[in-house]
Amino acid sequence: MPEKTAWDERTTLLRPPPNDESKAPIENVLEVTELGVLGPDIFTNTRRQWLPPGARGIYGGAVIAQCLASAQKTVPDDYLVHSCHCYFLLAGSDTIPILFHVERVRDGRSFATRTVQAKQKGRCIFTTTVSFVREGSAGKGQVHHAAPLPDGIKPPPVDWDGEPDWARYGPLQSHRMEVTRLHDKTARPDERKARQWIRARGKMSPGAGHQAHLEALAYMSDSYFIGTVSRVHKLWRFPFQPEDVDGLPEETRKHVMELTEFEGMGSSLDEWKGRPQVGMIVSLDHSIYFHEPRRVKADEWMFVEMQSPWSGDGRGFVLQKVYASDGTLLASCVQEGVLRLAKNGEEKGGKL
Repeated sequence: MPEKTAWDERTTLLRPPPNDESKAPIENVLEVTELGVLGPDIFTNTRRQWLPPGARGIYGGAVIAQCLASAQKTVPDDYLVHSCHCYFLLAGSDTIPILFHVERVRDGRSFATRTVQAKQKGRCIFTTTVSFVREGSAGKGQVHHAAPLPDGIKPPPVDWDGEPDWARYGPLQSHRMEVTRLHDKTARPDERKARQWIRARGKMSPGAGHQAHLEALAYMSDSYFIGTVSRVHKLWRFPFQPEDVDGLPEETRKHVMELTEFEGMGSSLDEWKGRPQVGMIVSLDHSIYFHEPRRVKADEWMFVEMQSPWSGDGRGFVLQKVYASDGTLLASCVQEGVLRLAKNGEEKGGKL
């Protein structure tokens, strides 16, 4: 009997092409294919979606970015995305193709609006409204201000390659995360901030255009986002107790220790024990405001700062600012998600 292939699982509607080695990995990950045979403005994922370990569904950042990619294909190049407002409705499957249905809601002289529904088996799993502005339509005499990059923040070297082994295989490269005032007992959770440097792995292709860089930023914007709530509360997010780490298989124990250290949560039992445990954490909605879309270079270091002004009633709320390494405020993001503590030590799973 021949060996089963990914195509046999029908993870994409069309047979996935080989990765284009002239492009950055994230360009291949986020590629969408137009399906004119099914009707106007319908697209599908070109390659299989990523299911994070232990997650309830596929990585939300990919669906956000592919919806944006689909919408951007229906507007002229001089219309730049300035905002998108998204809702996660159902957990997406990595074994079922996604159809992205774009509706051309409005085309004005300065603004254009699109809605995109991502569907699997006829059910809408995700929906977004994307607004575009025509470049230069604001004219002269504008007011301008922007929050500055925090003092003392410097990017990693351009040639930095210090990731742990487990982090080297995705389309993003992340520097170690810092959680400010994490061990300050006088700090409220809303006063703590999760910070990291992040960029697309490799170099974006010369022909990618500004659209590919914006799609990559959208993909990155969901990385570690709602998990900020668990970090500022110092919650334990693994399906076992801190006291059990020493008894895990060597490779698993090493991975857990590297991961907690990487995420700024410490690497010793004394720092972990006694913490409440995450039972479920999933995104509900996600908004991105692109302030300087032409200045986004996804393959260059970007500084991300996340904080949570509020959590309660089983939900958490997080804000995010994204800066270029030169201090330009590129984007601001907002997300709300479900966050529930484990009961009786039972882990229900979720996206972290």
